Amino acid sequence: MNRVWVVDDDNSIRWVLEKALQADGFDVESFASADLILQRLEYEQPEAIVSDIRMPNMDGMELLSEIQREYPDLPVIIMTAHSDLDSAVNAFQQGAFEYLPKPFDIDDAVNLAKRAVEHGKKRSAKKAPKVEESVSEIIGEAPAMQEVFRAIGRLSRSSVSVLINGQSGTGKELVAHALHKHSPRAQELFVALNMAAIPKDLIESELFGHEKGAFTGAAATKKGRFEQADGGTLFLDEIGDMPLDVQTRLLRVLADGQFYRVGGHEPISVDVRIVAATHQNLEKLVAENKFREDLFHRLNVIRIHIPTLKERQQDIPKLCQHFLNQAAKELSVEAKTISKPALEFLQNYSWPGNVRQLENTCRWLTVMASGKEILLDDLPPEMLSGESERLVSPMSAQPELGDWVSMFEQWLNSELSEGKSGIIKQAQADFETALIQVALRHCNGHRQQAAKRIGWGRNTISRKIQELNLK
Repeated sequence: MNRVWVVDDDNSIRWVLEKALQADGFDVESFASADLILQRLEYEQPEAIVSDIRMPNMDGMELLSEIQREYPDLPVIIMTAHSDLDSAVNAFQQGAFEYLPKPFDIDDAVNLAKRAVEHGKKRSAKKAPKVEESVSEIIGEAPAMQEVFRAIGRLSRSSVSVLINGQSGTGKELVAHALHKHSPRAQELFVALNMAAIPKDLIESELFGHEKGAFTGAAATKKGRFEQADGGTLFLDEIGDMPLDVQTRLLRVLADGQFYRVGGHEPISVDVRIVAATHQNLEKLVAENKFREDLFHRLNVIRIHIPTLKERQQDIPKLCQHFLNQAAKELSVEAKTISKPALEFLQNYSWPGNVRQLENTCRWLTVMASGKEILLDDLPPEMLSGESERLVSPMSAQPELGDWVSMFEQWLNSELSEGKSGIIKQAQADFETALIQVALRHCNGHRQQAAKRIGWGRNTISRKIQELNLK
């Protein structure tokens, strides 16, 4: 059945449209605000949306802009007054499918909804073959992830080498994909090779290829990853595990753009952008003579640090629902929702396996949780019983009075030892987040009182809540 959603703060308008569209066979849901419909869109999408233009908090034009960015194939009909010509023109310019002038004729509204649904289906059908080729979405509203997004944006016109640093499971390959997708090389191949997954005696052959008969088992000439990625991007994951002799060969390729296949005598020229990633401290490996210093400087033109999941707790709700929806599609079942107590537990968990562990947990819950809503007791037993894995950080731990400074110093020492830089942004964001959340709890959610307890003005706390994406 064709689904149409209606959003309007006027209950009578919602009722009239809902009844008229239902009478014509549409599956209709109505929403009183743009915020409510955006929350629902994260889980599923209709075939078309009918939205009023004048609404409190977020108006129809802002909603249209959000939908255009996140769901560009979803047709939106904007309702506006007869006299509001500027808004009607603006709606078309911003991508609205059509506008519905008020007061409207019921038949006109129904026919317009039919056209919008058909239009949306045609656009989706045209793009359907490309779905499998799309790069997985990176979700992140936390300040630390916004820094990653800014870096990707600044590098969108560049082909310089990039070094991605972050713990296992944080999504380094996703970021590498995004760097390629938003680069001048986006139409060429993205080729990945994990150094830790290849036997050391085969790494050279995988990277540079080999000639027929170059070694036992080389029955035919084979192109390596460098040749495959010519014109595009080569992603070298876990670069810290690359043997020293291969590091030397890689350095030469980066220096002059040429190499020889294993067993070959003819130089091969390539134009490849290198994006490397590691969970290790390369500076430490250089100091221990386990990684070439000159290669490190070649790769470390731009460095992007990927935060751990415990450094971006506020992203966990959206990540959870995204992974639950993803798992539901893979398994052809209805997507589950998650209860507040279960979500609070997940937000306070340490996640040693980072985003990958959260994704696997959501897949497990899709299969194992019995109801449509995931309860606290549905979580994996090892998580519920593993108190040692609960989050321990300067802002979430409960140290003895006066001891939080020493805990902060321990965290700071750990961050600097890992070679991280610019940590004031993350530390300040964590500190202000804790200040706001604890003060609001003590003041039962009253912002003005919380601001006074902290020592801020009301406007300051409102601005901080918005900047930190707190709710």
